[in-house]
Amino acid sequence: MDMERGETMRKRMRSVEEKESPDVVDGAIVEVAEEDTETNPPVSEHMEVSMNQILEKIDQFTQQVSELLESGKSFLRELTTEFEERMIAIHKEQMEKWQEEIKELRLLDASNEEINALLQHAQVLLHSVHNDP
Repeated sequence: MDMERGETMRKRMRSVEEKESPDVVDGAIVEVAEEDTETNPPVSEHMEVSMNQILEKIDQFTQQVSELLESGKSFLRELTTEFEERMIAIHKEQMEKWQEEIKELRLLDASNEEINALLQHAQVLLHSVHNDP
């Protein structure tokens, strides 16, 4: 029975290692579980059932954590994409606004130059009228 339990634990640990990507935390969990099986004396059938239930809970919890991590990664990827798209749109809008301001400033400058030329011409005329007696 002890041999069966040890074999079951090794199979369980191998399946956990195969399911999970190599990770420091997962490796630590596996090592602890292996150490427990090597140092503990033979146990009753009831205890073995209880330990197997706990191991099953560990497997389920590990699976939930793995699923949550994948879900979180997926969510963050989507969020990153949305953020990038929004930032690009904001940048584009701001660039268009500034380009429009530059266009308006050029029109204003051209208009001012025109008015300045008319004023200078008017000054020349006034000066010539004023100097002619």
